[in-house]
Amino acid sequence: MSSILVVEAEGTITSLLKAALEINSYQTVTVLNGGDAVQFVLREIPHLIVIDLLSPGLDGYGLIRRLRDHPKCMHIPILVVGRAASRAEKIHAFELGIDGYITRPIDADELLAYVRRQLCRMQQTSLSPLTQLPGGLQLERAIDYKLCSMEPWSILYLDFDHFKAFNDAYGFLAGNDMIILLSRICQGVVYEYGNAEDFVGHIGGDDFLILTTPDRATVIYRQILERYKHESKALYRPEDIQRGSISAIDCKGCPYDIPLVSLSIGIVSDQWHYPRNVVEIGTLVAQAKRLAKQSPENVYQISDWALLQRYLHSSNTFPAFSSKVNRFPRSLLRAVQEDSLAKY
Repeated sequence: MSSILVVEAEGTITSLLKAALEINSYQTVTVLNGGDAVQFVLREIPHLIVIDLLSPGLDGYGLIRRLRDHPKCMHIPILVVGRAASRAEKIHAFELGIDGYITRPIDADELLAYVRRQLCRMQQTSLSPLTQLPGGLQLERAIDYKLCSMEPWSILYLDFDHFKAFNDAYGFLAGNDMIILLSRICQGVVYEYGNAEDFVGHIGGDDFLILTTPDRATVIYRQILERYKHESKALYRPEDIQRGSISAIDCKGCPYDIPLVSLSIGIVSDQWHYPRNVVEIGTLVAQAKRLAKQSPENVYQISDWALLQRYLHSSNTFPAFSSKVNRFPRSLLRAVQEDSLAKY
């Protein structure tokens, strides 16, 4: 069930929303302070946040700033309820990134109109319409946020093998089901085994990124691979599962076998010392994924920077990039997206 977070002391707003929205499968959750609100948002990713600025002891503006600064929840609409504030106070609230300001006394119809409008907008944002996961600039900002922190990090790049062949044999709707399955598995595993701030993003197509910490990376990728191997069987015909491949016909009418779709995971961690640059990270995760596809375990973790540099300089398929990082500013995810498009 999707959730709406209400930060208030009295419970008035919560009661109004529960009566009107829970019949539409929205669960309304109440917390009393900013710290609990941030933890709930990072863990549960609600569809909407409503903040009562008049709640005792609550630094409402500070809470708004924390929510808007964090890439994991920067996209979530925020409505605030306050007194008939001065024009300057309202401008300040909107400059912090709120999506609506409702004054007391609360008009129930006005509140519900705001809420319904924001919930509708959530379905029209930059989130993937297929997986409802963030991508694009939000994903890039999440990686930049990790690099700027003092905490250790690991980035997992997940990508299907033989996915186009599966799409051709089973149809794009079945391909969508496989992408949705991987999205659900990633979110479930990260929720169960990851940290509250871990980030799951959908680059596009069958490409996903997970931002976590090195101590959680191994259990996360092992759980994802295990669950995917088990749960993906439901997407195939029984005879294909029994044979271990998909029987298809090529453009000349000749039969041939397609391997079942496997999952490759490339991993990059900050376990070595090198200049932290978002362009380099984008390049590294794409390279880690390529190496994972060549590994019999379908997993490759870059753990030696010097060894990787020698590999890149000796490879004709991927030129050295260290001298170009500051000379050619570009999107972090361009290398990842170009690598993804190359499959098609």
